[in-house]
Amino acid sequence: MATSTISRKGQVTLPARMRRQLGLQPNDAVTIETVGEAIVIKRAANFLELGGLLGKALPPDVEAKRMRAAVSRHSRDRKR
Repeated sequence: MATSTISRKGQVTLPARMRRQLGLQPNDAVTIETVGEAIVIKRAANFLELGGLLGKALPPDVEAKRMRAAVSRHSRDRKR
């Protein structure tokens, strides 16, 4: 068990030992939820790493390029 302090901004630092144990790196996303009196922090799934879950997966760089293009098209369509 480790102890951390909540800052004035409501931030909590995860102990280095726990970050190493979970392989968490700067800018990694985590999910935070309450379970009864506990706060549970988990690594967030990176949907680009879920290759093949819904069928044949494209390489992550191709998926990311297609995603950016779709967002761009959506933004242009909304402006019309």
